[in-house]
Amino acid sequence: MISVAEAVAAISSGFTPLSTERIGLTDALGRVLAEDVVARLDSPFADVSAMDGYAVRAADVANVPATLTQIGESAAGLAFQGSIGPGQCTRIFTGAPVPEGADAIVIQEDTTARDDAITMNEAAKAGRWVRRKGMDFAQGDVLLSARTVLTGRHIGLAAAMNVPWLTVRRKPRVAILATGDELVMPGEAVGASQIISSNSLSVAAYVHELGGNPINLGIARDSEDSLRKMLTGAQGADLLITIGGASVGDHDLVRRVLDGEGFDLNFFRVAMRPGKPLIFGQLGRVPVLGLPGNPVSAGVTAVIFLRPAMNIMLGTAQDEGPAETALLGCDVAANDQRQDYLRATLSIDGNGQRIATPFDAQDSAMMARFAAADCLVIRPPHATPVKAGDMVEIIPL
Repeated sequence: MISVAEAVAAISSGFTPLSTERIGLTDALGRVLAEDVVARLDSPFADVSAMDGYAVRAADVANVPATLTQIGESAAGLAFQGSIGPGQCTRIFTGAPVPEGADAIVIQEDTTARDDAITMNEAAKAGRWVRRKGMDFAQGDVLLSARTVLTGRHIGLAAAMNVPWLTVRRKPRVAILATGDELVMPGEAVGASQIISSNSLSVAAYVHELGGNPINLGIARDSEDSLRKMLTGAQGADLLITIGGASVGDHDLVRRVLDGEGFDLNFFRVAMRPGKPLIFGQLGRVPVLGLPGNPVSAGVTAVIFLRPAMNIMLGTAQDEGPAETALLGCDVAANDQRQDYLRATLSIDGNGQRIATPFDAQDSAMMARFAAADCLVIRPPHATPVKAGDMVEIIPL
């Protein structure tokens, strides 16, 4: 068996960032930028009003009340074309360009209008309620960086920058193949010796959550012919994930069939709990990650090993910062030679500290506990007992 760190390093070395593609803003949500994005204009494009009111010369309203003559109007999309001189003002609306000669805005609530005679009841210093040209950003500014996972806010910013197209990483195509005669799909009749195939749906959802495009190949039955035939669906994928059949039992055929197809094995067991029977290697040009069949084992190994592979393909992988930590909410016994990942809840105590409390039962078939978990508490190999209140490393889910 190899360590978790060795397995992560081996898997990471098997992937590189994918190619790029150009997409429109309407398709950009959740995609990963491959290039920096540069503003194509100034925002605002000119000095504009931040309020509805009147554009004035600050010198004319230094002492109030002061009555000025309105000589025009400036609205968004319909700017006043003249210039304001001494004793003059223009009606102005939010977002409209400030006319030449004006340098301040008196808001509408602080004025009294009688035809074209506008009395200013409040003074305004130069710059009052004026959004200066380029106040938000200037042409040429780099406002979105490569490796950014795009949210709605980022897309709105790109639109404001007058950028209609973005260069992003192609979504990883991840083929997923479950194995086992005992599996049936949700909603199908369940025989006495059968179980629901939940892993493939869970892993597919996780691939989607990580920014990939899952391709569910279905369920291969416990025969070499079935498995071999269904493996052909992985051609052209960026990664093949098999689920189950990776152990050493008589019906665990994945290794046997993969080897017959020219599989280049990197490793097949990891010193961890849950998830010891884990396969990684290369089938032709397609990397293969074989996850265990137990539901929680599949989920935990996906978090530990699939996530870094996806991050590399999408170009979001970064040097790991400090490990996240929490205080234990209960005592935990000593560990054996396998690195343990305890499913746990997170809470906050009165001092604002995170408290991680592992479930009392940690069986790798208990999906309800895994779904209820907020984090994994990491117990290194041969770790000594720890008490409630001790600091431990965690992986938030």
